[in-house]
Amino acid sequence: MPAIEISGLSKDYAIGFWRKRPWRALDGLSLSVERGEVFGFLGHNGAGKTTTLKLLTGLIFPTEGTATIQGLPIGNPEALRSIGYLPENPYFYDYLTAEELLDYFSRFFPMSPEQRRERREIVLEQAGLTEFRNLALRKFSKGMLQRIGIAQAVLHNPEIVLLDEPMSGLDPVGRRDVRNLILQLKSEGKTVFFSTHILSDAEALCDRVAILHRGKLVGVGQIAELLKRQSGFEAIIESCPATLLPPLQALAAAPVLASGGHHRVEVAEAKVQELLGLCAAHSLRLLSLNPLRVSLEDYFVELLQASERASETETAETKAS
Repeated sequence: MPAIEISGLSKDYAIGFWRKRPWRALDGLSLSVERGEVFGFLGHNGAGKTTTLKLLTGLIFPTEGTATIQGLPIGNPEALRSIGYLPENPYFYDYLTAEELLDYFSRFFPMSPEQRRERREIVLEQAGLTEFRNLALRKFSKGMLQRIGIAQAVLHNPEIVLLDEPMSGLDPVGRRDVRNLILQLKSEGKTVFFSTHILSDAEALCDRVAILHRGKLVGVGQIAELLKRQSGFEAIIESCPATLLPPLQALAAAPVLASGGHHRVEVAEAKVQELLGLCAAHSLRLLSLNPLRVSLEDYFVELLQASERASETETAETKAS
């Protein structure tokens, strides 16, 4: 049984001056998240990521569709007990210390004083904040606030952790700390479902990703499978004479780049033999020839562009009819 199962989930908001015009923030989302995996939910700002997380936590209700947590419908008290949640912009009482904040949140759960104390110690250590336990939150950095936020999300030891843009606005050190914390949660067997628009973090952390555009799912799968498509070859040529640059550029799929006496040439697979022939005919030294792989960023942009084109075509056909 998947940790999270979503089927045809949609959410409409009423917008406009009189709140009478419907706007679809999420449109027929269907996907499943397996137990114990780190699942990345990708999309630009306004794609519907936060709406999805709010639906899963029961903070808002769907217009259409269903979703289950551990096989139980969203909103079910037992399902909610298995969730830990960190919103994108949490508000904590900044006059409290880290330990006081965790003690406050721990009182919302059915734990004895001894259990609360034990869980506080565990999550402070996991978040790397033990030495800052008596520091007021107003003195925390953004990265430290994100870590204390994740600590409160896992305080009751949930099986599923939902994080909304956990790396947003962090410096490189803060992002590294949060990444390490997510990997630690995965090593404990927890399911981590997090939204982000920082693709490098998703590529480093996720077992699978889903890509959302204007409320619609446009791609989902393992990153290795999504990116296995080869986009061409990269050749490094040593000391190419200026007279040979025009024919070299004619074969290239992108501008030929010169650096340190070397020339970098990107060619399509169909042009590789012609490139090798050109090098052999003019005694050019080919230092390397390696396949180019599509990056997650390239794949993301391609999907969004394809989705935009499909949307424009659909709009044009609707107007024509």
